[in-house]
Amino acid sequence: MKKYFPVFTVILTFFFLSSCKPKKNIVYLSNNNFEQEISQAKYSGLHIQEGDKLQILVSAFDDIAVRPFNLSSMPSTASSASGKDSGGSSAAPSEYVVTSEGQIIFPVLGAIYCKGMTKQQLKADLESRLKRYLTDPMVNVTLTNFNFSVLGEVGSPGQKSSPTEKINILQAMALSGDIKYEGNKTNVKLIRYSEEEAKDKVISLDLSEASIVNSPYYYLQQNDIIYVEPDRNKQISVNTSSSVDNWIRYGGIGLGLLTLILTLTRK
Repeated sequence: MKKYFPVFTVILTFFFLSSCKPKKNIVYLSNNNFEQEISQAKYSGLHIQEGDKLQILVSAFDDIAVRPFNLSSMPSTASSASGKDSGGSSAAPSEYVVTSEGQIIFPVLGAIYCKGMTKQQLKADLESRLKRYLTDPMVNVTLTNFNFSVLGEVGSPGQKSSPTEKINILQAMALSGDIKYEGNKTNVKLIRYSEEEAKDKVISLDLSEASIVNSPYYYLQQNDIIYVEPDRNKQISVNTSSSVDNWIRYGGIGLGLLTLILTLTRK
């Protein structure tokens, strides 16, 4: 047995050193051109989707003339305009919900198709329509239900809400408790619904590269899903741990049987 001891020592040392191999790509935006890349990041704005809740405020020089175009000043008709039942309450809803047809029902103007528009495009469209009734109308559009979901190797997975509509994927990671050490920053999956293709698209993002800020997927859209997969080391450890458990279990049974047999044969 002693002559095999050096061999066992070498094998154990090899496995110990291999298990201590440092992990790569654990730093965000690791690139020498970091400042240049960040300066080129562009935000194209959100695109309105079905189910979005929009707060729209119309203002103009004549306060009386503008009242019919604001839900807050139309308690008697606001519930029907927004597609909600007020339940007998005189309080008017303050939001427009985008229907499955991609429309909002706007006071006086009626049904307006807005699905796929940015807030700026909807603002310009409404202001153009309102010029028929108002002098120099101004419209403010706010999305009130910006939600996204984060799954996988993060500190706090789940559905998240952002107080601001302009949020990038790094801010989303911060709201989710950051990526764990076992998470793979180089292959983060972003799932986004494509209106053109009428299906979900899966995009792989490398958060360890500063060039990520130039990606069209750097800024989130509402209802995006982010999945941070475990790195290769964790995947291997999970798969091998079950095998090791089985070996230990069956090995223990076999050793017990062997001990029992040896004990019985010695008698």
